[in-house]
Amino acid sequence: MRRQLLKAVKRVVIKIGSGVLTGGNSALDMAVIGRICIDIAALREQGLQVVLVSSGAIAAGRSELGLTEKPRTIPHKQAAAAIGQTRLMRAYEEAMQPHGLKVAQVLLTSEDLASRQRFLNARATLDALLGFGIIPIINENDTVVVDEIKFGDNDNLSALVTNVAEAGLLLILTDIDGLFSADPRQDPAAKLIPLVKVVTRDIERMAGGSGSTVGTGGMATKVAAARKAGRNGVATIMVPGKQNGIIAAAMRGDEVGTLFLPSSQGLNRRKHWIAYTLKPAGRILVDDGARDVLLKKGKSLLPSGVLRVEGRFDRGGCVRVCGPDGKEFARGLSDYSAGEIGRLAGHRSGEIEEILGYRYGDVIVHRDNLVML
Repeated sequence: MRRQLLKAVKRVVIKIGSGVLTGGNSALDMAVIGRICIDIAALREQGLQVVLVSSGAIAAGRSELGLTEKPRTIPHKQAAAAIGQTRLMRAYEEAMQPHGLKVAQVLLTSEDLASRQRFLNARATLDALLGFGIIPIINENDTVVVDEIKFGDNDNLSALVTNVAEAGLLLILTDIDGLFSADPRQDPAAKLIPLVKVVTRDIERMAGGSGSTVGTGGMATKVAAARKAGRNGVATIMVPGKQNGIIAAAMRGDEVGTLFLPSSQGLNRRKHWIAYTLKPAGRILVDDGARDVLLKKGKSLLPSGVLRVEGRFDRGGCVRVCGPDGKEFARGLSDYSAGEIGRLAGHRSGEIEEILGYRYGDVIVHRDNLVML
């Protein structure tokens, strides 16, 4: 199955965690970085294009600052990231040079990907770099983005980058062998799960913390990344990143780590952007009838089905669509602002112009801008 799946892959996103890149003293492990770059060079010789999403900046900066523990305050984390980012890039540059490969740094923020124009600009930049044979190395802009430092968003970022880069595979290098039935550090009876066909709630509950003193993400964020990539039609393979030749083994189709199959109900790239990249600014609660029509018939949301609106957003804002119980079941781009929807709630489409004095259309959220979750 793996080899058949990998035959169609032309571009791969490789996410490398801090726990893989650092040694016992939390400094960058140049031997591991060197081995990773050997495997990447081999992939390039096979004609594959590679995009890296690399953690490790804070860990690299931590050693430069002389900190014996993981930075605790946001300013200290940002200072470590500012210093460590240059060290991290230099380490990759030196390790790639013997193979005749060049690297480029791409720093992104959530705002970059939330803007459709900037999202497309980022895609064009990656295409241009890859066209020149350069390896893009992507990281969240840690010096200014607090959420990434606090919540370990590089796992999430790697899933989003599969959409930006239009990749065919997400390969996650982590500090354990893959997804286990329990935390292998605490339960010796834990078993490796080689294949996940669907990321269910049981699978999500199975994912525990990373236990790392240098990384910010845990197994739960990696499973979430695999689920998001899967909705984009992209498979994910999670493997032990410190193991010699592991990238080559994974890309050959060897039974290593855990393979997460892509969803059979994948989203087009624009709807994936709406569902997983944008941050909702509010929510629209709809009645049972509207929820059934949206879920079962794939229709647009009409004002007559709206119960109420919460939050503040303008026309074109991203919103959660929830049932009367408040549970989100869809996400989309609103054709009207929160204030306008509040006035239109429960009314027929034919009354829009009478109520507002103008109309943009007959629907609150068009089905082309609506994603079922």
